Amino acid sequence: MKKIEKEAKINKNSKLNKKSGNWIYSNFKISLEYLKESKNYILFAFLLFLVSVSFGLAFPSLFEKQVLKVVEELVKETQDLGTLELISFIIFNNMKSAFFGLIFGAVFGFIPFLITIVNGYVLGFVMNKSIFNEGIFILWRLLPHGIFEIPAVIISIGLGLELGMFLFSKKLRKKGFLELVKISLKVFLLIIIPLLVAAGIIEGLLIALM
Repeated sequence: MKKIEKEAKINKNSKLNKKSGNWIYSNFKISLEYLKESKNYILFAFLLFLVSVSFGLAFPSLFEKQVLKVVEELVKETQDLGTLELISFIIFNNMKSAFFGLIFGAVFGFIPFLITIVNGYVLGFVMNKSIFNEGIFILWRLLPHGIFEIPAVIISIGLGLELGMFLFSKKLRKKGFLELVKISLKVFLLIIIPLLVAAGIIEGLLIALM
């Protein structure tokens, strides 16, 4: 009797795992398709980010006090954290930034613009100071910090911009606003979060090793 119950439990768990796996796989494919459809918005977000990085790199003194204040506060928040705590802190902050870039696009379309410009300028500022202090080859050390984080944030901002354009696009209105939000959240869950988790682990370990 116990053997039969055990086998039934195993079969039930197997079905649940299979169902869960199918859900992840099917929605991952939907998410990839949606990214292809949204490529113009993501490309625009990338170009805006690139311009902002270039601006921060070329004119770091414009907002130097503000950026240094943000950096100092960030250092204070993280200086006493252990490696796992630091990784968790980075992942949470990146997720919050990416989520705001996505969701606020649906409510306030201009907010993804601001997030892109600010993040890009800060990165350009940091690159400028790093090159000035340690030379251009320091960029190779900075590269791993953004290899997953930057694509994740740009994707979220691109999707946020698309949601913000809903009222102005007949093509988007045909899909329905709630449907767009639903698909965007699937992209966030299945693509953006894994990228940010990988980014947080890499960045946290690199900082801990310095």
